[in-house]
Amino acid sequence: MQDEKLRVLVVEARFHGQIADTLLAGATDVLSAHGVEYDVVSVPGELEIPAAIAFTDAAGSGGGVSYDGYVALGCVIRGETHHFEVMANESARGLMDLAIGRRLCIGNGILTVDEEPQAWERARASQG
Repeated sequence: MQDEKLRVLVVEARFHGQIADTLLAGATDVLSAHGVEYDVVSVPGELEIPAAIAFTDAAGSGGGVSYDGYVALGCVIRGETHHFEVMANESARGLMDLAIGRRLCIGNGILTVDEEPQAWERARASQG
């Protein structure tokens, strides 16, 4: 059993604001229920999430706030262009690179869906 509380940074992309609010509420409810201390940082989109985690981790190594883990939250909805694949693939690649390269514990909660109703099905805690 750990004597100190875990501290987690939640990084949320705000591009789809209402979905982001729902994802954040679900994540913070679970963290609070387990006694985990957390901070929240908001970024404009999913591609900024890995950078925010990397910058925060580097700052923690230099004497700033240090986190035991990270949670990435966001939503990418397929559109009519190739942009969906770039956003989905590169945000996932960035998180995986950090997890493996820096040995960071990162929960990837970035939804990648075809349509907005699918995002709501996955974002709402009532949907599991």
